[in-house]
Amino acid sequence: MTEIDYELFAIRYATRDAQRSAHFIGGDPHDGPMPMDYFVWVAKGGGRTFVIDTGFNAEVSERRKRTFLRCPVEALTALSIDANAVEDVILTHLHYDHVGNFDRFPKARFHLQERELAYATGRYMQYPRLAHSFEVEDICGIVRLNYARRVMFYNGDAELAPGLTVHAVGGHSAGLQFVRVRTRRGFVVLASDVTHFYENMASGRPFTTAFHIGKMLEGYDRLLALAPDESHIVPGHDPLVMKLIRLRAGNSRASRCGLTCRHRGPRPFVLTICRGSSRYRDDLDGKQNAFEERYTCRAALTSPPQLLESASAVRFRF
Repeated sequence: MTEIDYELFAIRYATRDAQRSAHFIGGDPHDGPMPMDYFVWVAKGGGRTFVIDTGFNAEVSERRKRTFLRCPVEALTALSIDANAVEDVILTHLHYDHVGNFDRFPKARFHLQERELAYATGRYMQYPRLAHSFEVEDICGIVRLNYARRVMFYNGDAELAPGLTVHAVGGHSAGLQFVRVRTRRGFVVLASDVTHFYENMASGRPFTTAFHIGKMLEGYDRLLALAPDESHIVPGHDPLVMKLIRLRAGNSRASRCGLTCRHRGPRPFVLTICRGSSRYRDDLDGKQNAFEERYTCRAALTSPPQLLESASAVRFRF
């Protein structure tokens, strides 16, 4: 079978302010600001396009008090992708920030773990603490798509195309799955909400929205087992993803992490993250700030994490 290398694209479509205590079960002894980003992903290769999650819309954003940066569906046009023509959408799970806008893909078939739909329509939805993460109309819409034979269900790991697989873990949501994609520099693991932040996985402290804590912890092990190394794991909501970018400018090269995007200009910058501690150094002004993240990424970047707000998509060139 011919091997296919995919290009990965990230669309950062929303963000929200939050405190560290909101992101770790049991809170955090050093509480402070810890914002959260929201992404939609695209994998392109072998003549096929996979949209990975579909985000939420402006109405949901306002109701849930998120900062809506752009419509993720409209942002696909920056990648020359017409949502009306997309044939494959992978839903990592059915929480509101991953399945909203599903109705904007009229020709797509949706790839989903069967257990996730059973969970989202089952007895546990009587509990507000669990139901809060779902939008009822999204779930009803997926049920209708199933009746229209547009949902592809999986019970465990599956290969959707050569070099692109889904892996069931549960935990955060009963039918959560992550995506493993072959790129020109090896496999990349899009963790989705298996780990919201690098720090959740590195410190062994799961995110506060949880269905099964034990499976969340096992999920970290699965991410590590299926990635070439930790630097090829991309968490679902961490703003640090955008800081671990070799910012793209003209003939710039991809960093060790293989991440590129538009930027405002070069500037000396180093970001090193390792288990136990991490440190940021801006060589322009000599400032040095300790981060709490404990994640081995072995990144050495030569430009600062300054994204243009007008840039709707970021290319991950592994």
